[in-house]
Amino acid sequence: MHEWALAEAIISSTTQIAQKEGLKEVREVKIKVGELQQVELDILEFALSELKTAKFGTAQFIIEVVKAELKCRVCGHKWFFSKNKLDADSSEAIHFVPETIHAYIKCPKCGSPDFEVIEGRGIWIESIKGVK
Repeated sequence: MHEWALAEAIISSTTQIAQKEGLKEVREVKIKVGELQQVELDILEFALSELKTAKFGTAQFIIEVVKAELKCRVCGHKWFFSKNKLDADSSEAIHFVPETIHAYIKCPKCGSPDFEVIEGRGIWIESIKGVK
């Protein structure tokens, strides 16, 4: 159900932006999804297709996943998040509250849990194309 709520927010935001920009029809919406959100893309795509209004017509929703890049604050090492190294409970916790990643992940170089998420968090609308 998490994906349906996200789809509703995307549709609502896109509708507001389209109105503000004077678009009569939306043709394409590019969406970036941070990997840490662990969104089920097929469910999100289905929800978007079901929730879009007439203003969206045959609009395409293009979804790109942004890899989660992490940087250790202790040693400066950078690495990419790997969901495959987590057990199911840890993965589920990060899925619902990405900020909990610090409880489950440590720097692979020095073992510190003190790191920053450089990329791969959140969901945002990258661009909207339409007809004025």
